Amino acid sequence: MQSMTPSTASTIALATALRDHFTRVVLPLWRGPGFNTELKLPYEAVNAEGPSALPAERYRAMACARQLFVFSQAGDAAHAQVLFDSLMHTFQDTRHGGWFYSVDAQGAPLDTTKDLYTHAFVVFACAEYGGRSGNRDALEVVHRTSALIQSDFAAEGDLFNAALTADFARVTGTPIQNPLMHLTEAWLAAREATHDNAFDAALRRLANAVAHRFVHGPTGCIAELPIGADDNRLEPGHQFEWLWLVKQGGALFEASGLHEALPRAFSFAQQYGVDQKTGGVCASLDETGQIKDATQRIWAQTEYLRALASHGDPAALAALPRQIELFQQRFLRPQGWFESKTAAGDVARADMPSTTPYHLATAYEALPG
Repeated sequence: MQSMTPSTASTIALATALRDHFTRVVLPLWRGPGFNTELKLPYEAVNAEGPSALPAERYRAMACARQLFVFSQAGDAAHAQVLFDSLMHTFQDTRHGGWFYSVDAQGAPLDTTKDLYTHAFVVFACAEYGGRSGNRDALEVVHRTSALIQSDFAAEGDLFNAALTADFARVTGTPIQNPLMHLTEAWLAAREATHDNAFDAALRRLANAVAHRFVHGPTGCIAELPIGADDNRLEPGHQFEWLWLVKQGGALFEASGLHEALPRAFSFAQQYGVDQKTGGVCASLDETGQIKDATQRIWAQTEYLRALASHGDPAALAALPRQIELFQQRFLRPQGWFESKTAAGDVARADMPSTTPYHLATAYEALPG
């Protein structure tokens, strides 16, 4: 058996500490004060100092789905089932099909927009839950919601619209990067859970469409808006996230050219979007690498960790232990985490949203150990 390098041993020890914090602090937060036992839904956010839930104004289907993913992955089958039942009973639109964006504080439909981002997370979470639990209803949701996305959200050039009216009659949001990325993530999970090769074909088409409309040629970065749109931006966190997804897709994405683009995008994002001193990842850049938004959100930090762990380049792996340390110091705390900070390190958002544990869980799973 080969002995581990000091760097690998250090990374494993650091990653173990992150997972321990997640198990001891983060998961109990969302089983306890972050969970509304009456509605059986996760609150939108908890107070960082309390911790207690912030007063509820709404509950989003996407937040419920992300929590379903987290507790499924963590092996908490009982809480995962509660969340799955709530997703089904609270957010399904039984009249028009699909899923509501949100319900109000009493659990009645609030924003009935049909949102691709939400539908992608329903597929993603139900694939994880169904794959782990064997729940056939969850796997049926994966197939049914994916079919609805392909029929009702379809846009020109194998893309998908971002939003539609409640009855799917009118487009209210044209294709943008972020929902398409999460749809890619969802269909990769669906492919693994169902072993249905229909997802292979869907993923190939989607990857080709994204490569054609969103890849910025000079940098390889996947832009937030279609190339040529006014005031476009490049988000370093999304370059790191796409790198992971393309590696997960393997041969599926070869014909798209994303395999060649994303390592360049990683280098660009790392050079211009990561503070060399603090390790902080900024929110967005312009196409020349100038910072547009210097805010450092925790999700982008987690995607950088995951990209370093999965890149395959020895230099990226060598940088991982130090980056974990910087992340731990800057973004974690005994009662949870800091959601976002300024470039100077001041807290920019004080509460802790229910959507963030998904980012922590996916990053920590990719780390060695």
